[in-house]
Amino acid sequence: MARTSTGTHAAQDQPLTARLPGGPRAGQTIGAVVLSLSPVCIELSDAEPGTASVYRCLLCVPVLVLLSLPEHRREGPPPRRQLLYGVAGGALFAGDMLLWSRAITEVGAGLSTVLVNVQVVLVPLLAWAVDREHVPRRFLLWLPVLCAGVVLTGGLFEQGASGSDPTAGTVHAVLAALSYSGFLFLLRRGGFEGHVVTTYTVVVVSATVFSALGGWAWGALDLTPPAAALGWLAVAAVSSGMIGWLLVALNSPHLPSHIGAVLLLLTPVGALALGALVLGERPTLAQWAGCVLILVSAYATVTGRRCAPPRRGRPS
Repeated sequence: MARTSTGTHAAQDQPLTARLPGGPRAGQTIGAVVLSLSPVCIELSDAEPGTASVYRCLLCVPVLVLLSLPEHRREGPPPRRQLLYGVAGGALFAGDMLLWSRAITEVGAGLSTVLVNVQVVLVPLLAWAVDREHVPRRFLLWLPVLCAGVVLTGGLFEQGASGSDPTAGTVHAVLAALSYSGFLFLLRRGGFEGHVVTTYTVVVVSATVFSALGGWAWGALDLTPPAAALGWLAVAAVSSGMIGWLLVALNSPHLPSHIGAVLLLLTPVGALALGALVLGERPTLAQWAGCVLILVSAYATVTGRRCAPPRRGRPS
C-alpha cells in the first residue's frame, strides 16, 4: 500500500516537478536564482513596505488561480489541513515581506536578503523537531562555514555596508527571518500530499490580505502607487510570485529540508551581485568572501551523497 501511494503521488507530481533536467534540485536552484530579482525591483519601485507586499502578491493571484484549476479538477479540493497550512503560511509570508521590505531601505537590498537567510539553520531544525527528519552529518559539518558566509556577506562588522540604518535593518531582517523560516516550513509541509499549486495560491491570497492589514496598521500602504512603481512591483510579482516561489513550492517537498534551505542561499548571493550592478551598492571584500563561502559550502552540501527524499505520507 505504501508503495502504491508513493507511486500515485509521483504520477500526480510528474507533470509539474519533472520537466526540468536535474529534477527538484534544479527546480529549487532556478527558483532561488529568480527570487534574487525581487529585492532589487522593490528598491527600484521606492514603494512603502505594505504597498510592495500587497502588490507583489495581488498581481500574481489571477494567474495562480488559472494554474490551479487543472490540479483542482484532477485531485479535487485540498484537505482542510492543507488550507490551514496555506493561510498560516501566507500570514508568516506577509510578516516576512513587511519586515524585509523595511529592512531593504535600512540595510540595502543585497544585505537585507542575506540577513533573512538564517533560515538555513532554522528550517532544518523545524523539520527535525516537528517531523523528526534526519539532519545529515555533512550538513552539520558545513553549517559553521555557511553561517560565517552569511555573517560576512551581511556586512555586520563592516563600516562600509550599504543602507540608511544598519542597526534597525538588522533587527527587522532577523524578525523577518523568523517569519520566513516558518513560511518555508509550512510551504514545504503543505506540499507533501499533492494540491501544491492550490495550496500555494491560498498562501498568496492569504499573504495579500495580511499584507494589506499589516501595511494599513503600520501606516505604510498606498493602494494607488505611481505607474513606475507599479511596473517594478509587477516585475517583482512575476519573478517571485509566479516563477520563483512557485518553483520552490513545487520542488521543496521533494527535497530534504537542509538541501532546500541551502539552495535558497543562492537568492542572497544573486541579490548582492544585482545590488552592486543595478543599484550601485558597494559590497566590501569581506562580503564578497562571504558569498564565496556560501557558494562553496552550498556546493559541498548539495553535491554530497544523495539523501532520501522526505517522507510523502501524512506528517506527524
